Amino acid sequence: MNHDTYSDDYIAGVLREARVFAFVGASANVSRPSYFAMKYLLAKGYVVHPINPGLAGRKILGQTVYGKLEDVPAPVDVVDVFRNSKAALGIVEDAVRLKDQLGIKVAWMQLGVRNDDAARMAEDAGLDVVMNRCPKIEYARLSGEIGWAGVNSRVLTSRKPMLSGLGVQARVLPGNG
Repeated sequence: MNHDTYSDDYIAGVLREARVFAFVGASANVSRPSYFAMKYLLAKGYVVHPINPGLAGRKILGQTVYGKLEDVPAPVDVVDVFRNSKAALGIVEDAVRLKDQLGIKVAWMQLGVRNDDAARMAEDAGLDVVMNRCPKIEYARLSGEIGWAGVNSRVLTSRKPMLSGLGVQARVLPGNG
């Protein structure tokens, strides 16, 4: 797969099918991207398990922090890497090793994180891969929410936005019906 670009359908499909994320490299610092991505996804109804060995046993946004991926209870749909590109390979190795035990379907690497060896390994093991993207940003872009801030979402439509039962502040992804 070409990891320089992804179709909107591919990203939306991952976000529609996933219910549980494991954030490897999660931070309790409210200024860190992992913190606000976690807060956003929790608000959208996802389960997010933070993983950080230095914070194991503590809580981030009310969620118990785990020391390592294998400590997280199943199921986990997406392993989201909030570490550098070099560290992504070891994290993906863990994800591949634990994919059947945890039910892992996707290896996701955050903005600025790209490791083609890790992507190849994940794909060879049957996992979907997303690199250099943020699920928070992609969800907001695909649902139309990012346009509220004046950001070009690259999605043109005349369709009325879909809303969850929570109203205008809780848009849903196209295809959720």
